[in-house]
Amino acid sequence: MKGILIRQVVGEVLREMRADAGMTLRQVSMASMVSLGYLSEIERGHKEASSEVLNSIVGALGSTLSELLGAVTIKVASQEISRAEIGIAA
Repeated sequence: MKGILIRQVVGEVLREMRADAGMTLRQVSMASMVSLGYLSEIERGHKEASSEVLNSIVGALGSTLSELLGAVTIKVASQEISRAEIGIAA
């Protein structure tokens, strides 16, 4: 069974943060100076972003890198617990 991919969780959390901020991909792209295509790939979990790029994205969302990483940590821990409860190896 496939393990947890951090890039996918980061993408999910960024998408949630963007939705909460009421922003479109294009708005975040312009505000963060990250290309629309690359931002989309990050949100879909297809690309891994550097800490600098992530910092730029969360800044455009009015958030911080620590908030992003905290939310990712909680989501990963939840997935690990769920997998352990049903007996899936990570």
